[in-house]
Amino acid sequence: MKRSTFVPFLFAGCALLLSGCASKLASPEQYSGFMKDYSGLEEAETASGKPVMRWVAKDFNPEDYHSVIYQPVVYYPEPKPTTQIGKETLDKILSYTDIQMKDAVSKRYPLVDKPGKGTLVFRSAITAVDTSNQGLQFYEVLPITLALAGTEYVTGYRTQDTHLYFEGELIDSQTHKVVAKFVRKGQGKQISNASKLLTLNDMKGVVDDLAKDARNFKVAKI
Repeated sequence: MKRSTFVPFLFAGCALLLSGCASKLASPEQYSGFMKDYSGLEEAETASGKPVMRWVAKDFNPEDYHSVIYQPVVYYPEPKPTTQIGKETLDKILSYTDIQMKDAVSKRYPLVDKPGKGTLVFRSAITAVDTSNQGLQFYEVLPITLALAGTEYVTGYRTQDTHLYFEGELIDSQTHKVVAKFVRKGQGKQISNASKLLTLNDMKGVVDDLAKDARNFKVAKI
């Protein structure tokens, strides 16, 4: 009797572990507060097919604008270096992101430094760079290997996923009205364990995707 009830319960728990893989979208509790208003955000796809939470004003027409005031990418909130993600790496990620995003935006509109009719403001922030233990794989939830997998999970020797969170908005420079906004969660390279240092190279792919989608954004897909 005990065995017949234990096995289904065990595999029910394992199913939860497998289904508990990190979402590809940022959840509301992960929004940073960089933007004043997060209402209206809906799940969508970027021009390259990446998942994103976004909102676009119904009356926003990119053809009505001819230039952009580009504000440098910032960290929000200011990150605290750790033994795995050092200050030098954080600085490199920020610098690389700013260079790539500025280049992407400039390919859509000429960059200017003064507000006026037909000019947008682009402001954005990296709101988090993190690492987290990868969820248990199917072969690890078999009863024989579950205890070992659990031990590895606790001791930090599991493969880790890396993520970069990014928020941005387009604002009409004359009316100060937000015409588009988005929250993006991008996955970087996996690293072998919690002792492995995160590097800029681990995050370049995420940043390159962000820049590509900024360059190719459409009203329906940011």
